[in-house]
Parts: sequence; C-alpha cells; structure tokens
Amino acid sequence: MGNTPGLRERKKAQTRQAVHEAALRLTVEHGLDNVTVEAIADAANISRRTFSNYFDGKEDALLYGDEQRLDSLVLRVREQPAGRTAWQALRGALQSLYAETGGPDRAWHLRARLAMGHPSLQARQLAGRVRLERALSQAVAERAQPCDVGPEMLTAAFLAAMRIATQRWCAESETRPLHELTVLALDEIARPFEDVAQPLSVRG
Repeated sequence: MGNTPGLRERKKAQTRQAVHEAALRLTVEHGLDNVTVEAIADAANISRRTFSNYFDGKEDALLYGDEQRLDSLVLRVREQPAGRTAWQALRGALQSLYAETGGPDRAWHLRARLAMGHPSLQARQLAGRVRLERALSQAVAERAQPCDVGPEMLTAAFLAAMRIATQRWCAESETRPLHELTVLALDEIARPFEDVAQPLSVRG
C-alpha cells in the first residue's frame, strides 16, 4: 500500500511522456497547424478527456520535455554547495544537468526549431520561461552570498545566454554541441561584470 502513491505518480509521468512524444512526432510529420489534440490523444492511446487531465493544449504537450529539464535546473541550483556564489550555482546546476542527461538530444533540437517558427509555441514557451525566471530568481535569492546585483538580474542574464546559445545551435544545425555554445555565451555575458558575485563587504 505504501508504494501506491509512488507507482501512481510514475504512471502519470509515463503518460505525460508518451503524450509529449506523440505530439512531437506528429508535429514533425505534419506541422503544428495540421495536428489536433484528438490526433495526439489517439497516437498516445488515451482519450481526449485524459489528455485534458494532463495538458491544456497541444503546445503544452509539445513543450513538456523542455519544462521538465528547466524544472530540474531549479532543483539543481538549490542543491549546489553553500559556498558557491549565485552565478557559480547557476552554472554548476547547468553543468550537472548536462552531465546527467548527456546533453540535449534530437528531440530538444526539434522542439527548439519548432518553437522558433510558430507564434503559438513561442507564446507558450515565453510563459514557461517567465515562470522559470521567477523560480530561478527565488533559488538564487536563497544563496548565502549577497552581492550588489539582484537575483532577478543574474537570472535574466543567465537565461539570456541560454536562449542565445540555443538560437546559435539551431542556426548551425548542431555543428557544435549546445553545451559548448552555452558555456561560450555564459562567459561572454559575464565578462563585463565577472566580479558580479563578490560580496559587498569584499568590494567595499
């Protein structure tokens, strides 16, 4: 009996993943405008009503993989060693995510390219990034090392670097790994304020 809640949650996660994969496959094959929620539900072997229990629409189902990764990023920031600065925690969390997942896969690339070409996906992605930015800012604010750059600014800079790296990655058709491009973008964006995370007491 004690395992029932855990089993139930795993089954829900498996269903969400199956719906996401069906949405991605159908969108790649037919284009987002030609894919319906009913078609996605059929491909995932669930009812239309069950689909609605998991996702608000096809855009949500399509971007589910991205949101899972980004939610994991927030948790990893909180798990970073206490002695790390906020910027180091953000970068360490991203490194941890790449190390565990092996970097972005083909599905990640497809989602990124699809989002760039569809206004409805861009709008849904933007809403998800706003939520992520708030969550990341909160995780950053919980770090013990204060600095004269607020957590919102640090988080915005970090996410901007990630977004630019992803755009370059798609434009280059995966010529270089996304991780490499992200590191370069983070280095570039941090250079003008590379001492951003030094405590005020140190900097006077």
